[in-house]
Amino acid sequence: MTMLDNYTAFDGYYFQTAAIRNALDYQGVKAPHTGNAFSEALLFGVSGGMNFGYFYFHYEGYDPMVNILTRNTFNIFEPILERLGIPYDVKQSTSADKGHKNLIDALENGEAPIVFADMWTIPYNALDYDEGMWGMMPLVVYGSDDDCVYIADRARVGLTSPIDKFDEARSRIKKEKHRIVTLSIPDEAKLASAVSMGIWDCIKLYTEKPPKGSANNFGFKAYENWIKLLTRDGTKGSWEKTLPRGRELYAGLTSAFHFSQQFGKDESRTAERHMMADFLEEASLILEKPELSDISPKFRAAGEAWKTLGDTLLPDDVPLFKEAKEVMIEKHELFLNEGNQSTATRRELTQGEEVLKTQSEDFPLSDEEVNQLKQRIAEQVKVVHDLEHDAIMSLREIMS
Repeated sequence: MTMLDNYTAFDGYYFQTAAIRNALDYQGVKAPHTGNAFSEALLFGVSGGMNFGYFYFHYEGYDPMVNILTRNTFNIFEPILERLGIPYDVKQSTSADKGHKNLIDALENGEAPIVFADMWTIPYNALDYDEGMWGMMPLVVYGSDDDCVYIADRARVGLTSPIDKFDEARSRIKKEKHRIVTLSIPDEAKLASAVSMGIWDCIKLYTEKPPKGSANNFGFKAYENWIKLLTRDGTKGSWEKTLPRGRELYAGLTSAFHFSQQFGKDESRTAERHMMADFLEEASLILEKPELSDISPKFRAAGEAWKTLGDTLLPDDVPLFKEAKEVMIEKHELFLNEGNQSTATRRELTQGEEVLKTQSEDFPLSDEEVNQLKQRIAEQVKVVHDLEHDAIMSLREIMS
């Protein structure tokens, strides 16, 4: 067995920021402004912080999906390292044996290697393997023996995967096949500039043309677009056309809830707006701008509005929606708190979700009630938009 000594770094909820945070923490890196480990909130802010993105997908053979982005996802892993001046070493191989040796070598050197692996293949994610679905995500490996590897990956407890499944997951996508990254020490002199760049990225993603994709998919324009899709049936891509009453609408509501309230997040369901507030409170110390801390309550208010939006998407007064929401919340909390120990239970809950999808074909709301639901969702989206517009404009004023 090859195991890092006294590994206890199980903090962080989003793949990239959690992996970097945990690797640095194990190596004893301390943030100069707190004397504590680098927080995920700080890394989140440096990466560009919160954002809003709206996307609709419907692939043949799958239910439609509304994908809600709540943070910057534009190629954030390397930019975090570069902005913070963290030297890093990358090793990659087409050979599983060589890839495993690189992993063991890093562990024997006392490093916490960040490994890229397909989330659909690793058993503890409780996802059925699908040839059409993949996602190579970073995680930290802190040990390996003859049977399995020991992993830190979003849960608050250690996770394990059989070696053969882990090697399969590492080889799923050629571009990141058997890739490992080991980190060195951040350059403290770059911390202030990294924080400033992250804040400006956040502001620009809300107010300017995005690096790629349609402007209607990001920032304030995306909120306005979502409201139109909910309320103007004649609009191209409207929910009336793409998510008609029945299973399609149910799939849109549940996927929007999952991505906005759960994916890569804790249980607070505040769409990482509370994390943004935490970041700004740290940034106020780093940049010596107390005004940043003063406006953090505006971001916390936006987070609470997001939680209300989640409950508007799946209201408790509709039994089918309430049950679906409760199942998703239970699955999420089981993974965060119990990890592998809950895999069988989470798979059973997923089977229950499939039953609920079938039940949704006999939709519990009339056409008029569906219109009322969409109007309530649109109204709450507008509440979120207005709170975030005020918060972002305040942030821009402070940084200008």
